[in-house]
Amino acid sequence: MQQFTPAEWQSWERFYRANFINSLTGFKSASLIGTINAQGVPNLGMFSSMVHIGSNPALIGYINRPIAAAPHTLSNIKSNGVYTVNHIHASFLAQAHQTSAKYPDEVNEFTEVGLTEEYIEGVKVPFVKESPIKYLLSLKEIVPITLNATFLVIGQLEQVLMDPALQPTSDGFLHLDQAGSICSNGLDAYYNTNLIDRFAYAKPDKAAEKL
Repeated sequence: MQQFTPAEWQSWERFYRANFINSLTGFKSASLIGTINAQGVPNLGMFSSMVHIGSNPALIGYINRPIAAAPHTLSNIKSNGVYTVNHIHASFLAQAHQTSAKYPDEVNEFTEVGLTEEYIEGVKVPFVKESPIKYLLSLKEIVPITLNATFLVIGQLEQVLMDPALQPTSDGFLHLDQAGSICSNGLDAYYNTNLIDRFAYAKPDKAAEKL
């Protein structure tokens, strides 16, 4: 088995090291976070760190990079208190990836990359119209991570929008593979998904049982 040590990966070129360690954690959801700044300019950013925090209340978090590296999304969320999360489909993957470029704050990234703003009544931040599954979060907590100057941003689920063809199963499960939601690995690789199996709730006195 090949072995890698901290001394070795600290000697690597920056992006090589980032790709290696980012890939190591495995496949992650790839989402677009939609916000709007104080001047009314929409912003869109690619994030691969969405995480389920809890279901009651419904809380979802993501990791925001240091302010110097990624200032706009977090600043807009602080200003407005709400933001959207939009699943990415392969049909607009190139446009979604392009949002990771560092555009100035005054640039409408929807327009710049070729995606469409979608607004619903009573909500001032934009969804991505092309996205088959998207949801609205209200800011609940920002937890600074002092080890590397990043932030865990926690929001509460307020609304969910889905393509009518994508219905939950009888137990509430969402077949994201049927929605075409993609996942990511490393800094720049994206994947389609396929369901392998579902299993019943695991109990210590019973062997794993397929649903």
